[in-house]
Amino acid sequence: MPEYRKIAGYQAPVYVVDGARTPFLKARSGPGAFTAADLAAAAGRPLLARLASMVSAESFDHVILGNVMAGPSEANIARVASLRLGFGKGVPAFTVHRNCASGMQAVDSAALEISTGRADLILAGGTEAMSHAPVLWSPQMAGWLGELYKASGAGKAEAISKLRPSMLKPVIGLLQGLTDPIVGLNMGQTAEELAHRFGITRQQMDQFAMESHMGLARAQDEKRLVEIAPVFDSRGNAYEADDGVRRDSSMESLARLKPAFDKPFGAVTAGNSAQITDGAAWLALASERAVEKYRLPVLAAIRHTRWAGVPPELMGLGPANAMALLLADMEMGSEKIGWWEINEAFAAQVLAVMKAFADPGYVLEETGVAQSFAPIPRDKLNEAGGAICVGHPVGASGARIILRLIHTLHKNNSQFGVASLCIGGGQGGAMLVERVTA
Repeated sequence: MPEYRKIAGYQAPVYVVDGARTPFLKARSGPGAFTAADLAAAAGRPLLARLASMVSAESFDHVILGNVMAGPSEANIARVASLRLGFGKGVPAFTVHRNCASGMQAVDSAALEISTGRADLILAGGTEAMSHAPVLWSPQMAGWLGELYKASGAGKAEAISKLRPSMLKPVIGLLQGLTDPIVGLNMGQTAEELAHRFGITRQQMDQFAMESHMGLARAQDEKRLVEIAPVFDSRGNAYEADDGVRRDSSMESLARLKPAFDKPFGAVTAGNSAQITDGAAWLALASERAVEKYRLPVLAAIRHTRWAGVPPELMGLGPANAMALLLADMEMGSEKIGWWEINEAFAAQVLAVMKAFADPGYVLEETGVAQSFAPIPRDKLNEAGGAICVGHPVGASGARIILRLIHTLHKNNSQFGVASLCIGGGQGGAMLVERVTA
């Protein structure tokens, strides 16, 4: 059993003054209309336009962007995005990578800079174009190409003769990236592990997935997703809403889907898993000094962030550990949390987290926290759906759920909320957010 070590929250107030995101667009056939940098720029423009009358882009201290799969043409994608957004050469930018929680890591990194007095204004968020994930050559093919490149004259013919059809088989970067290199399991297989360990049935997973779709459909119908800024492609086509929602989702239709990761006996399917998606989200963070100096609006305060490690084969449990540590640090009970956002990597994973978090034995054994937490009410979780219907562009989801949580707190007149994600490789992250009113 680990020894619990209390960690203090941020040293000084860190405020969210505004935020925006693109629609999350489901990957279909081939690369989508936008690269990750395109999406980051599209999400940032309306946000900066709203702030322009109060503060210029040049007044920001940093741009921090979470991203997992940037291609070689978008190296240090935070800098690429910041220059495209007009921050100018004088505003530094850096990219962070913590797998599925990269967007939350960007916000945490920004909050640490601000709370320690090293910065006053930071644009932080995440972006990912999963449909643009690279298709790679095997090491054998790469070696052959190198030999061919170096050869000359008769040597080229000899090098060409060494080419074998098996060397032409591509390596799908997305599939490789979603497989843990330590335990050799893909993320869906880790969800199957959790379903078995916690006795979660296929029916429970499908029910959760259907509720997620219905939540997003209601939010769209009620026009609650005010954080979304439309994007336009080079042909003038407009993308205005998350397009992964299945309004006709039913228990019957979900039951017809076959297991995707443990064939034929598993219970995790494409229907109760997160979608492969493209999207970006930003939050503008400010110190108390910057809020007063520029007379900025304030939506919320970031109070604390906690990170935790779990076995890679049980990576989906990360939020249970991180949330328990977060609340223990702040000496809070879970009943004080009005709303929760837990990223829906898999229905089985979120359901397992809810069981583990409410189990004092699990919490004590895995985190050292000797505290019981009340169960997370299903009707206080992911009010507008989650990654099962919205999608999970891995670099962006952490920023999206924080921004969505803030709007949910305002809509429901609630004070505190927690945003949390599981992280490929065996980690969890959780952030405590407090609604602020003028």
